[in-house]
Amino acid sequence: MPADLTANEAPREPISRAELVALLAMLTATIAFSIDAMLPALPDIGQALNPADPNRAQLVIAAFVIGLGIGTLFTGPLSDALGRKPVAVGGAVIYSLAALYGATAESLEALLVARAVQGLGAAGPRVTAIAIVRDMFAGRQMARITSFIMIVFTVVPVVAPSIGAGIAWAFGWRAIFVAFTVFSALTMLWLLTRLPETLPPERRRPFVLGKLAEGVAEVFANRQVVLAIMVQTLAFSTLFAALMSSQSVFGEVYGRTDSFPLWYGLMAIISATSSVLNAMIVVRVGMRTVAKWAFAVLAAFSALFLLLQLTLWQGTAPAFPVAFLWMTSVFYMAGLGIGNMNAVALEPMGHIAGMASSIVSATASVASILLAAPVSQLFDGTMFPLTASVLGMSAAAFLLVLLLRETEGTA
Repeated sequence: MPADLTANEAPREPISRAELVALLAMLTATIAFSIDAMLPALPDIGQALNPADPNRAQLVIAAFVIGLGIGTLFTGPLSDALGRKPVAVGGAVIYSLAALYGATAESLEALLVARAVQGLGAAGPRVTAIAIVRDMFAGRQMARITSFIMIVFTVVPVVAPSIGAGIAWAFGWRAIFVAFTVFSALTMLWLLTRLPETLPPERRRPFVLGKLAEGVAEVFANRQVVLAIMVQTLAFSTLFAALMSSQSVFGEVYGRTDSFPLWYGLMAIISATSSVLNAMIVVRVGMRTVAKWAFAVLAAFSALFLLLQLTLWQGTAPAFPVAFLWMTSVFYMAGLGIGNMNAVALEPMGHIAGMASSIVSATASVASILLAAPVSQLFDGTMFPLTASVLGMSAAAFLLVLLLRETEGTA
């Protein structure tokens, strides 16, 4: 229910609690499906559109995230002004049209433009799903519904690569973009027919560009917030670098192209448990402490893995179980760092929480992909560039968290 309503004044739910959770999870899952379903098709895209340098196909992930980051900056304030459903549907239309253009792209550059616009549109369903939860529930009920949504959401990275691989095998990689359009259309049809608008006109706020500029200035004037954004950016960078390189690592280094969706799904399942661990310990030890040790462990493991590549496995591929464990640790530790640093960044911004959330998310997303994309392009048939980059970024994140603790006190 809205925060300003009592239990007796709560609006009647138009759909069951279970259906609402499933619907909002599908809105949120637009992002994971759009990224993870593409991974198995990257080699085919590279060979079709840029055979001279097929590794550049990984940029289709980067382009999408950049568009998503930019869209996130504006989608929240727009949904506050126009309502949740118009912004969700408008974003879905942009997303779908861009996907159809991507399905017909004849060059990698055209595909990258399509993916950037697709990411811009995807921000609509993603941000409005979170806003709908805030409109309908408050306090512990809001946290409970969000937890249920995340449980459903974690299934998508497990199955999306297999879906993408199956579609590409049966119909070619371009059909994946058609699948994006179908997924978006079905989700919007579900939204339009089953859920009324959750933000009534009397609670809407006009979109004022000047207010957004003031919010940006206030966010970046706060030292704690800036430090937290920098750490969150580095955490996202390790995640995106590993994600964009994952298909190349499994396919080219270890010759497991056909089984890549299964290995990626296993990594997703293991990494999803980081949310459970964080929920168990964060209240007791604090957000900064959890993030500090997550980055410390990742940096130490990366340093050891890099040392083994320079000595024991010099000139050969590292043992697959060790490489798989290290890749999984990147996803797992990023899961412990990103959410906690987002919470730290928003601590002093309670009076502009919605706008600050958009600014923090947009900044971290765009900045991180600018760091991660060059890392993915350094792939040389070995895991050395990725390992060295993750080591540098996780070590830098660890040092920044220490600085954050020194300036802001204990967690």
